[in-house]
Amino acid sequence: MGRVLGRANRLTAATARTIKKPGQYADGNGLYLQVTDSSTRSWLFRYSHAGRQSSMGLGAYDLMSLADARQTVADLRKKVRQGIDPREERDRARRQAASDRAKKITFSEAVARFLPKKMAELSNAKHKQQWENTLSTYAEPVLGSLWVDEIDVQDVLAVLEPIWAEKNETATRLRSRVESVLDWATVAGFRQGENPAAWKGRLSALLPKPSAVSKVTHQPAISLQDLPRWWRALMHAEGQGALALRLLVLCAARSGEVRGARWSEINLSQKLWIVPAERMKAKREHRVPLSDQAMELIESLPHFVGSDLLFPNTKGTMMSDMTLSAVMRRLHAAQVTQDGIGWVDPGSLKPAVPHGLRSTFRSWAAETGVSHDLAEICLAHEVGNAVSRAYKRTDMVERRRDVMDQWARRCSESL
Repeated sequence: MGRVLGRANRLTAATARTIKKPGQYADGNGLYLQVTDSSTRSWLFRYSHAGRQSSMGLGAYDLMSLADARQTVADLRKKVRQGIDPREERDRARRQAASDRAKKITFSEAVARFLPKKMAELSNAKHKQQWENTLSTYAEPVLGSLWVDEIDVQDVLAVLEPIWAEKNETATRLRSRVESVLDWATVAGFRQGENPAAWKGRLSALLPKPSAVSKVTHQPAISLQDLPRWWRALMHAEGQGALALRLLVLCAARSGEVRGARWSEINLSQKLWIVPAERMKAKREHRVPLSDQAMELIESLPHFVGSDLLFPNTKGTMMSDMTLSAVMRRLHAAQVTQDGIGWVDPGSLKPAVPHGLRSTFRSWAAETGVSHDLAEICLAHEVGNAVSRAYKRTDMVERRRDVMDQWARRCSESL
């Protein structure tokens, strides 16, 4: 064990500031103010370890107050009592830090080390695949063999510029992913300085804004005018996919939420479908008030032995997203034979798709005077900023129940 040298002499802040004569002035417990000339002062810690007297510098007087120096010494004295030589510990840490800084890894190696950590945060298999594919397809061919500490803005531009205009959404996400990889490399000690893939103050000065080169494309939706006739066609369609699509419409839900719906999530007595947080895009529980039409549909569904799913496929597992899309395509094809047009989005004239039905609901809500926040909560969208969401803890489920009842009546108003 070690021991600390020095007596309980005490300096004051005023004394320490005015001493000019060179020497070492004891404060006690091994702390000394070391004055080498009239303008140079520093703190020194003297102690005994393993029978040997030692000392270590703590830093310049101008950068450490007397109170901070005393606290530092108190912490170091604990190490001495534990048999630790604080100077050897500090020197060892410095050598390790220098060794770590000397290590180099390539961008591909950084991706390989970073991605497993990122994958653990993502629950959506599609998002995981997108992370891997965009980095391997676009970034690694250009950056893969480069040392991460040598990658600069021009290197990142070489990745992004070829696809910035043509595939802006992909390029925008790719930029963010490259930034994340390089952020990890910085924190891990493999690079220093600003991130060359950062947008603000870096790439924003060199690339046009995403909004200037790409237009937001909405999923093709059924027009409100066509909704009742389309709903009538859907009511005559058969199969699990058609039933699931009906619930998707009535609840203004996402495909994955409906395809993964479970009996254990349905509260028949309260007429609620409670989707757990892990199955929601926003990772928050979402309560869906069930209209009479939705209740009638759910109560008509058979319970499949060995499966808790409302709409299992023939194997008893969750049906594919393509199943719902196939129902939409069949409805469209059948309508084309009648009018030569089919069920198309009134703006793009493209055949409507399942996700576009949420846009149809949003248009209806806007036209009928449903408040913006209420409509957004019906769609399980985040409303307001983080602060306002913290105070607005209600999900307005009873007000939404009235909205969903009105929506169900609009869908079936011509039946």
